[in-house]
Amino acid sequence: MDFIDQIKAVSQQIPKLKEQVLTEEATKNAFVMPFINALGYNVFNPTEVCPEFTADVPGLKGEKVDYAINMNGVPIILIECKWCGASLEHPKHSSQLHRYFHATEAKFGILTNGILYRFYTDTEKTNVMDEKPFFEFNMMDFNESMVNELKRFSKIAFNPEQMADFAKNLLYTKEIKRLMAEQLTEPSPEFVKFFASQVYTGKLTVSVTNKFTEITKRSLKEFINDRITDRLKSAIDLPDTITTGTQSTSNQDTELDGEADSALSENEIPITEEEMQGFLIVKAILREVIDISQLQFRATKNYFGINLDNKVSKTVCRLWFKSSKKYIGIIDVDGKEAKKSISSLDEIYGLVEILKDRAKYLTQNSLKQPKSVDLYES
Repeated sequence: MDFIDQIKAVSQQIPKLKEQVLTEEATKNAFVMPFINALGYNVFNPTEVCPEFTADVPGLKGEKVDYAINMNGVPIILIECKWCGASLEHPKHSSQLHRYFHATEAKFGILTNGILYRFYTDTEKTNVMDEKPFFEFNMMDFNESMVNELKRFSKIAFNPEQMADFAKNLLYTKEIKRLMAEQLTEPSPEFVKFFASQVYTGKLTVSVTNKFTEITKRSLKEFINDRITDRLKSAIDLPDTITTGTQSTSNQDTELDGEADSALSENEIPITEEEMQGFLIVKAILREVIDISQLQFRATKNYFGINLDNKVSKTVCRLWFKSSKKYIGIIDVDGKEAKKSISSLDEIYGLVEILKDRAKYLTQNSLKQPKSVDLYES
């Protein structure tokens, strides 16, 4: 089994078990140990994966970290666990790991609640754990690129000499992305002036800069929407995709609701376990980009639709599971549906980015568009 398949297998157990996992110890057994095992480390060999590893801190004897992964008898990764329902934001959680990190030879620490894994190292000061993680891996929201990054921590791929530079690059990339996200929502004067100076020949007075602030925000949103549109359209060009006819999204609610395959009431249409599992996978994928309380499903004779706000015009995807040949259908911005054939539910994870883009597009385009801004120099 490939590494990504092992991670998916662990991920698929989380929604099934989470409601029954009520303690930290249960979280370790149900989620963390399978995760460590997927990385290739033998959780049943205490010389390789040592539970309750003693990390004596000056003045605090007998401090124990939940797990230490050892290589050649030396700890290389420390893992501090919390209950799966706990937030990792509380400062005391990372401060515990900080103490353990300083007291051992390990260069990497992981703080986890069994779902979110935060990776730390010492990029700023040797043997002192950074305050910010350089990498985060969410078991309910990942793509192939993130799995490839995670694989660097697997037993077969772990290389201590190369990991230092890798950690620094990831940390800097993460921080630059954070800054870019801030500029998207609230661009700084310096950011606005950089763009304004490229297109405006007059003097950048306070009044003009304020107006360019709104223009910059609008331009960035439109640029992102255009990229999302291109990405959604590209779904139609998948090698084994079937594209259906065009239909305007403005009248989808009325036209699709009147389709023959909706002739039966929803109460009369059986919903299969496979359809519900597909819905839960899509729900898990989208929880990072939308309020999942918006996510609804609508069963018809031919397909199982997943939409926002119970509106067909806001369809995220359709699961065509009624026949032996299964498809997942994505609606693009022009109302065209691209059907991607799948042989198992796991293959839905291969469309993570497209599903997220579709959900973001539906959410963003339901917001009120900004008014046009006229430029003038006061």
